[in-house]
Amino acid sequence: MNPLKLIAIILLVGGTIALAYGGFSYTKDTTAVKLGSIELSVQEKETINVPMWAGVGAVAIGGLLLLFGGRKP
Repeated sequence: MNPLKLIAIILLVGGTIALAYGGFSYTKDTTAVKLGSIELSVQEKETINVPMWAGVGAVAIGGLLLLFGGRKP
């Protein structure tokens, strides 16, 4: 499998996942208060939304690469 087809498949899968879920979230540890040797940490949940146009664009570009990427003029 050549690298162009691999990139096309990754774009197709990533775009499909972006359209299905719409984003992802993760937990970030931050230090709230630090008094000498005592340290208070807080876990914050961060959410990143993936725009719909990015998912559609990734699927479209991946499909075009898969169809026309291996052709030589």
